[in-house]
Amino acid sequence: MKLPDYLQQGEVARLFPVLADTSKEGRTTSIFLSCLSSIDELAVQMLKSVGAKVGKRATLTCFTEVVFKGEKDAKNDRPDGLIVLKNGSKEWRALVETKVGTAELRADQIEKYRSIAKAHDIDCVITISNQFTSLPANHPMREVQTSKSKIPVYHWSWMFIVTEADLLINTGSVADTDQLLLLRELRRFLTHESAGVRGFTRMPAEWPELNKLVSAGGKISQRSQEAQSVIGAWHQETKDLSLILSRQTETSVSERLKRAHQSNIVLRDKEALEVLRDTQCLKAIFDIPNAAAPLELCADMKRRTIDVGMTLSAPRDKKSSKARANWLLRQINTDQIDDLYVRMTWPGRSEDTQFTVKELLEDVSICEIGKQNLQVLSFFVFNAKRLGARFTQQSNFIVDLEKVVPQFYQDVGQSLTEWRASAPKIKADRQEATDVSIEALEEESTDAAGE
Repeated sequence: MKLPDYLQQGEVARLFPVLADTSKEGRTTSIFLSCLSSIDELAVQMLKSVGAKVGKRATLTCFTEVVFKGEKDAKNDRPDGLIVLKNGSKEWRALVETKVGTAELRADQIEKYRSIAKAHDIDCVITISNQFTSLPANHPMREVQTSKSKIPVYHWSWMFIVTEADLLINTGSVADTDQLLLLRELRRFLTHESAGVRGFTRMPAEWPELNKLVSAGGKISQRSQEAQSVIGAWHQETKDLSLILSRQTETSVSERLKRAHQSNIVLRDKEALEVLRDTQCLKAIFDIPNAAAPLELCADMKRRTIDVGMTLSAPRDKKSSKARANWLLRQINTDQIDDLYVRMTWPGRSEDTQFTVKELLEDVSICEIGKQNLQVLSFFVFNAKRLGARFTQQSNFIVDLEKVVPQFYQDVGQSLTEWRASAPKIKADRQEATDVSIEALEEESTDAAGE
């Protein structure tokens, strides 16, 4: 295929690139971009996430190792890829910069590509690495977010790409059998260690020190660099968790974010720091399609526990709190209840109460002690996993977190059902009244016809 007129150098993305064994990054990039241009549904999903619409008659071409005409420093001014989408007479283009393994993106390099994009009317820059972000528009690097450049920079983590491929395969969304085979091979390749793709694996070096401060009763300062580093890592991990849950449930699980946080990563970090200072907790909420309630997560640094659970409104058609609690207990179909608790919310200023599921199964009436004249309003059923010293360890904390969260949802969350009021029913006396009215109308009609 002939290169576009504006390129001095480049090659069409190859499914089987001929590259040196040491060029892991180039090989992974070429294979992905080749599949992106060859699998219709993958192109639609990925480009939709960066605001580009792929029409039915659109053509998509991807190039690697591109150099634009007029660029003096071809060696250093060479983006890893270029995506060209043509919809009729319109053309949308994006520069691509990738990193694999432990390599991280560089802000200065991204700014250079922004300059190239501006000079050649390129619509945006897309970065791909093992770093995570809540949304493609929220770049993981703060320097990129706060740059004065008007060229948008979007970000895909490699695991985001793997997850999108996985969902397309498992939901039967790829119509063409050859394209489906190709997508399966892409997933297989990206999940092999040779591709250099990995999930979030460890908290930063500041994690143990911040835990020591909290354990000693110290207060996290408002400008703590250690806390800011930890929060940045936490947000990467929660995104990875949402992708893990997406692959396991075969649905698109997303983090619940405030509208302001979706477009302002700095504000999100600032408010997360305030929550951490006030509660010594790192928090996140996940929306799982059709689940009874959002999945709530709290990593409590003071208690060194991971709390994960769901909140259900108590059924209003049951009068006693005991009956309401039994309604919840009947939905818990697991024997793994050692660390399972229920926190109950009551009307007015009445304090919450908390019991283990084991205690409630043995004698549910204990929930009414001291609350005889009240009706429980809601239940927070949750797993409180105490990690001890493992909580403060950079890698073990992530390992345990990624085990505890999906396990709770599998054991408990997926079996829960939210309460809904029953549909109104026609009472017997009302039905009789309706029948009498109909008979009277029929008689009137007969009399009128006789006259």
